[in-house]
Amino acid sequence: PAQGGGPADLAPDVSRGDHLRDIVVLRFFAVERLFRTVLLLLAAYAVWRFRGNREPLQQIFQRELPILGQAGLDVQHSRVLSWIQDALGASETTLRLITVALVVYAAIELVEAVGLWLLKRWGEYFAFVATGVFLPLEVHELTQRVTPLRLGALLINLALLCYLVWTKRLFGLRGGRAAYETERRSASLIEIERAATTDGR
Repeated sequence: PAQGGGPADLAPDVSRGDHLRDIVVLRFFAVERLFRTVLLLLAAYAVWRFRGNREPLQQIFQRELPILGQAGLDVQHSRVLSWIQDALGASETTLRLITVALVVYAAIELVEAVGLWLLKRWGEYFAFVATGVFLPLEVHELTQRVTPLRLGALLINLALLCYLVWTKRLFGLRGGRAAYETERRSASLIEIERAATTDGR
């Protein structure tokens, strides 16, 4: 049964068709951003905890390094082992800066997630800018080494950028926000009228 009455142009938006698809897509990206937020916060916590326990880890690493070499691992040219050595030798100030950087990055991802989940226009712009800023870094990492994780992250981010610009008409593209609102409102009214016609039959 009808929940109200009045002119069709004052009817609330109904999540159907393209609008429902937009909700599903944007909230998928919101969940993906939230997952990144959790990972970044865990990494920040790990670095913070590691800050006060480096000495035992340094001793273990130096003791086990020759064993790794005997097992056939190229300890002189291994990038992973080089990163571990750099981390173990990093100053406490450096580790604090890394922790802060990870927390800030997590905060950015969290704001993206909230804005996209709530379907806010500012969230779409924020997600576009925040995602675009990190694209050069992701491309640079791929030039160093291609991995499924890096490639997947880049493809997801490119998909988000293209989706936002094209379907949400960001930055004035295809008529901008006015054209987007007009299109959505028009589609909503048409669907309401169709539903009313169907119910009348």
